[in-house]
Amino acid sequence: MQRKAFSLIELMIVIVILGLLAAMVMPSLTGKGEEAKRNLVCVQMKSIYNGSLDMYKVDNSIYPSTEEGLELLAEKGYFKDKKLPKDSWGNSFIYLNDGGSIELISLGADKKEGGEDSASDIKMSECK
Repeated sequence: MQRKAFSLIELMIVIVILGLLAAMVMPSLTGKGEEAKRNLVCVQMKSIYNGSLDMYKVDNSIYPSTEEGLELLAEKGYFKDKKLPKDSWGNSFIYLNDGGSIELISLGADKKEGGEDSASDIKMSECK
C-alpha cells in the first residue's frame, strides 16, 4: 500500500517545529530595524558634515550660522536637487553652530525633543 499524503499528526509536528524555530529567532530580530535606522542617521550626519558643510567652509571660510542653518546650504546648491536631507523618520536635521563647533541633531523616532532609548535624540557628536 502506498501513502500519497501526510497524516494530520505529521503536519502538526512540522507546524510545532516551525513555531519553535520562529519563537527562537524572532526575539533576536525585533528592534534591529530601529537600530539600523539610528545607525543610518549617524552616517547621514557625518556625510553632511564631511561633505556639504566642509565644502561650504572651504568656499566661504566659515560654517553657516545657526540661524542660516542647513537651509543656506540647500539654497546655494550644496545638496543634491537643492533639497534638505531628512533623517530615517522624515525629519529635518537640527543644525547648531556654537562658535565654529558644529552639532547636528535628529529628534529620532518620536519626532520630539528628548526621549529615551530608541526614541532618544541622536547627536552627531555621540555617534561612533
